[in-house]
Amino acid sequence: MKQPNLSFWKLFNISFGFFGVQIAYALQSANISRIFATLGADPHQLSFFWILPPLMGMIVQPIIGMLSDKTWCRFGRRIPYLFVGAIVAVAVMLMLPNAGSLGLTTQVVMWGLTGTMLFGLMSLMFLDTSINIAMQPFKMMVGDMVNEEQKGVAYSIQSFLCNAGSLVGYLFPYIFTFLGVQNVAPEGVIPNSVIYSFYIGAAILILCVIYTTFNVKEYSPEEMAKFGAGAEEKAADAVETITEQGKSASIPYTFFSIGLVQFFCWAAFMYMWTYTNGAVAAQCWGTTDVHSAGYQEAGNWVGVVFAVQAIGSVIWAALIPALTKLTNTKFAYIISLLLGAVGFISTMWVTNQYVLFISFLLIGCAWAGMLAFPFILFTNALQGNPKMGTYLGLFNCTICLPQIVAAVLGGMFLNALGGEQVMMLVLAGVLLAIGSCCVFTIKSK
Repeated sequence: MKQPNLSFWKLFNISFGFFGVQIAYALQSANISRIFATLGADPHQLSFFWILPPLMGMIVQPIIGMLSDKTWCRFGRRIPYLFVGAIVAVAVMLMLPNAGSLGLTTQVVMWGLTGTMLFGLMSLMFLDTSINIAMQPFKMMVGDMVNEEQKGVAYSIQSFLCNAGSLVGYLFPYIFTFLGVQNVAPEGVIPNSVIYSFYIGAAILILCVIYTTFNVKEYSPEEMAKFGAGAEEKAADAVETITEQGKSASIPYTFFSIGLVQFFCWAAFMYMWTYTNGAVAAQCWGTTDVHSAGYQEAGNWVGVVFAVQAIGSVIWAALIPALTKLTNTKFAYIISLLLGAVGFISTMWVTNQYVLFISFLLIGCAWAGMLAFPFILFTNALQGNPKMGTYLGLFNCTICLPQIVAAVLGGMFLNALGGEQVMMLVLAGVLLAIGSCCVFTIKSK
């Protein structure tokens, strides 16, 4: 029995909660370095705080997938995990920006971290874990409830809501400052513009998730069985490993050759998320004092340039189909990464905050390429392979592991580059350029 077509609004309802989840993720991406710098973290320590997000993603998402495959209750199959993840995320979003206002010790407690930083670190761990718990069910619900004919539309809706949520989350601190909310605070305290951003983001997150919870009815086990997609079959597929024989002998090589490109690309963006705040403050506001008004203004502007990057990504993504027709997939991939490399390296000479728009529009091209071309090339290599789901699940490691490695080495690289955070963005550009050269090693169909 074929799964029925769903109306546009049913497709929209399945993914609407993703808008709120992505706001939370954008607030985390744009403000974590700013928050920990304000709490007193040394720039050489910043990259260590960024180990948690990819680590949590690599651990949590497969577990949630496995557990929800076996969950059937009156609330649904995926929705219970979505709701629990959202509740925990909301609680942490209310606590994390208040780490400097709780009267915790500012003395070093362990590992060179103060009490406030340890509280912030634990809050970040719970925040990223809960965001991953809430994020994964949306992807799985599309897989469960949408037939093959409509999956393209469903994922397009999800992509639109993802980008829209990112834009809102990135711009919140800037908007609140524009509206008159204080953007500076006493030493070691997070400004109200950031605190209110997290509060409003938490409110939108839970409202979006409640909307999805009440407007989406997941298929029952009996209905899934009729559609030929029983939980037992999916659970059996999930335990397959990459070591099993596939139909194409080129698959392992393709996996590792694309993974090599991914390594340099995701390491580059890890350094962007970690060091853009300090780089922009030093280059455009001429300050490295994390307690100054200029540093906090730079923190707001980071949200703006990240939003510009998201816009550049959307524009370039729309041009990718035409580019691949004019050339080929690998050449379009190389061009995307090289444009991003130019964007990163150009920040070394940019001292005007508005000129940064050009740099981050170019960086957006690389981001669009990273989200599209690896999956195009990899799924082409897997065409007709019965283990496609298994390989794609493992492919997530090529995203998470580079970020962890980059975070571990970040302080060492920063020290070697003289402590100038803008040089870490230049390093990101060099890494993208190396990644573009590694594209030549990929064998594509």
